[in-house]
Amino acid sequence: MNDTAKAPAGGHPRRWAILGVLVISLLVVVLDNTVLNVAMRIIADPQHGLGATQSELEWAINSYTLVFAGMLFTAGILADRLGRRISLIVGLTLFGAASLFSAYAGTPDQLIAARAVMGLGAAAVMPSTLSIIANVFDPKERGRAIGVWAGAVGLAVALGPILGGFLLEHFWWGSVFLINVPIVVVGVTLVAVLVPESRDPKPGRIDVLGVLLSIIGLTLLTYGVIKGGEDGFGSTLAWAPLATGVLVLIGFVLYQQRIEFPSLDVRLFANRSFSASTGMIGLVFFAAMGSMFFGAFYLQLVRGYGPLASGALFVPFALGQMIFAPISSTMVKRFGPKAVSTVGLLLVALGLAAWLPIGADTPIAVVAVAFLLMGIGMANVMPPATETIMSALPREKAGVGSAVSNTIRQLGGALGVAVLGAILSSAYRSNLGSATDGLPTAAADAARESITGAYAVAEQAGAAAPGLIDGANDAFIAAMHWSALGSVIFALLGALVAALFLPGKRPAEAAPAAASVEENVEKGLAEEQGVALADL
Repeated sequence: MNDTAKAPAGGHPRRWAILGVLVISLLVVVLDNTVLNVAMRIIADPQHGLGATQSELEWAINSYTLVFAGMLFTAGILADRLGRRISLIVGLTLFGAASLFSAYAGTPDQLIAARAVMGLGAAAVMPSTLSIIANVFDPKERGRAIGVWAGAVGLAVALGPILGGFLLEHFWWGSVFLINVPIVVVGVTLVAVLVPESRDPKPGRIDVLGVLLSIIGLTLLTYGVIKGGEDGFGSTLAWAPLATGVLVLIGFVLYQQRIEFPSLDVRLFANRSFSASTGMIGLVFFAAMGSMFFGAFYLQLVRGYGPLASGALFVPFALGQMIFAPISSTMVKRFGPKAVSTVGLLLVALGLAAWLPIGADTPIAVVAVAFLLMGIGMANVMPPATETIMSALPREKAGVGSAVSNTIRQLGGALGVAVLGAILSSAYRSNLGSATDGLPTAAADAARESITGAYAVAEQAGAAAPGLIDGANDAFIAAMHWSALGSVIFALLGALVAALFLPGKRPAEAAPAAASVEENVEKGLAEEQGVALADL
């Protein structure tokens, strides 16, 4: 498929092989983030790792998130203009080179810098994979293809902790980054051989000011969310970037409404399905990523599982996505997006609610079931929502649609970790009680800061260690329940959005070709009237 030709009526003849290549490209990006989570404790070790402080560990994650979220939208625009295949190749190459540097980083600062470059590479990879799917698959098959794409995320979520645990038990900490390099080499080779180039044949003038406003606004917003999670949202370093970021993004929207060639046609948000789908993605990732955050600490510290064993407990989450995501398009055709997405979000809420009674001695099968329910639920939310977003834009603007989906997902997840993490920290300190009495001031402060700090202090606390560990575990479990409750509330909000704003089952008909923006705006207005009548 060349730059200007339309896809064949039945899609590209190599479309399923191309999908396999895109899955490999996606795996390496998602895999890296899940692998890193299990390596944190070793990277903090001064003998076996880099001796990174808690703040340095957080920025090893946050530097990636900041660049990734800030550049996603711009990367989608550039992919549409310059070519999606070349964007994917450049992104993978950057990601692989930065992974190699991360593996041999000699200081925490070097690791933080390398992770920022990895975020830049990932920002080019993510929208390219989804926009290529939109261009090589016929609309009739696109929902199924996006389901497979989403299922690959579940596979990476499962493989990451298991692979990371295996590598850490047999090799040095840098191996969790080095494993990316051969996957990237294979991915780049296959992309160059199999994936056709595609781009917007009539891109118009580049919206330089709009691109800059999106980068500044999203970066400030993400930074404010990160600092809010670290220092509390009352901190000037949190609320000031947040407020400024919101104002810049409002300016971006107003500017986009006035120019001839906007980066994002904001009229799309008049389409109820488009707006509801973006909202659902943000809410479900807010809920799910927050729970993954406290779940990892619970398994490794309170329950004492090693990296490999705790990683294995995420497998049910992945299985739920891998099995149900590819068939979600069939479910949507049979029951409609409203029913499928609402039930999916209710399942996510049920899985999160299962954490509420969990204690230090709860059978571990309960945790596995909770993750399974979350995986099945997300498998029936993400593909329909993503397909709705992608179908709202013509194929030549697929990079922008993919960027919107991924940006909302990233911001939702980052905000979930920040907000629910802040609840976790505050509730932990409130419930720790007298467990730190008798400890030196510095040690008591470290133990009150987090459960990881309490465990570190306990290693040097002698006879006071058992009491400190028991107190920290009890405080953490109580705090975990509050965070889980917050997750449930946001998942239920997502279900409410789906039930109120998504369309119900439609009459069986051939899938339409990708419509123009104008057609989708009109469709959105019509949906508002149609849904209102259907609800009477």
